[in-house]
Amino acid sequence: MMKKLISFIIVSALLVMTTLYAATTGSIQMSYVEFIEKLLHADAQMAAIIDLRFPRIMTAMLAGAALSVAGVLLQAIMKNPLADAGFIGISAGASFTQLVIVSFFPLYFFMTPVAAFIGGAFACFLVFLLSWKSGLNPLKLILVGIAINAVFTGLIEVLLSFGASRSGVTTSNFTLQTWDDVTLLATYSGIGLVLALFVAKWCNILVLSDKTARSLGFNITAARIIIAAIAVLLAASSVVVVGVIAFVGILVPHIARRLVGYNHRVLMPFTALLGALIILVADTLGRTLFMPIEVPASTIMAIIGGPFLIFLLRKG
Repeated sequence: MMKKLISFIIVSALLVMTTLYAATTGSIQMSYVEFIEKLLHADAQMAAIIDLRFPRIMTAMLAGAALSVAGVLLQAIMKNPLADAGFIGISAGASFTQLVIVSFFPLYFFMTPVAAFIGGAFACFLVFLLSWKSGLNPLKLILVGIAINAVFTGLIEVLLSFGASRSGVTTSNFTLQTWDDVTLLATYSGIGLVLALFVAKWCNILVLSDKTARSLGFNITAARIIIAAIAVLLAASSVVVVGVIAFVGILVPHIARRLVGYNHRVLMPFTALLGALIILVADTLGRTLFMPIEVPASTIMAIIGGPFLIFLLRKG
């Protein structure tokens, strides 16, 4: 219990410190004391930070939380530690349908969150449909997911070759985020995160074998559908605002389990907190290390996530 509490305190403190560092570092720099003073008595510099930097910080944290919790949910229903929205095609499916709306039906741009959800849900459905055979086979599931991801990625490239807009759809992008983006992401991901807390008990039951869960009177099929829908909502809301970021749903939940254990009632909120921290760190590093050149957060996560995935595979 003490280890869990300490983990929450440390990650929360690191998140606050990283937020302060991200807000005070960049083309406009100031000390922490100066930042707090100007926060109380805003000037032109602080107005620029509030309008440009704060939305970027907020979207990074919200996207990190959403993608990390989506990973926890998918790993619970698929019983596979490698399940991740960006890895098994859900993010690619959401990105594809969003691209279709943006490129060919621009008048319905306001429907992109719904379109992304439909695309992600369809990709998730295909993964289950094509990998199910008298139960879930973790290896087959992940291979089917990779194939579905490849198909949707190929379809995206076809649309791009015909002149579809690439901006903000196929790659992660925290640059020039606005408070409207924060509102959009906070609304949909907030709903998903709250719902995730409500199904944490179900995720604990799904850790058991299907036969044991059924003997307890638990409706496994209904639970999997509802939890999958929540995971797709979280992943799609992130894709709509910041694009595709892979490996978050693999990396963060595994670190979180090492720190707070496997009880999803504790794991869910901690994973959200840790995911917010890791994506904010990735974006801040990408923004500040090689100024004025920016390295996308998705690239930073790929550099970290690739070796981590190899480590998981070698571990068994």
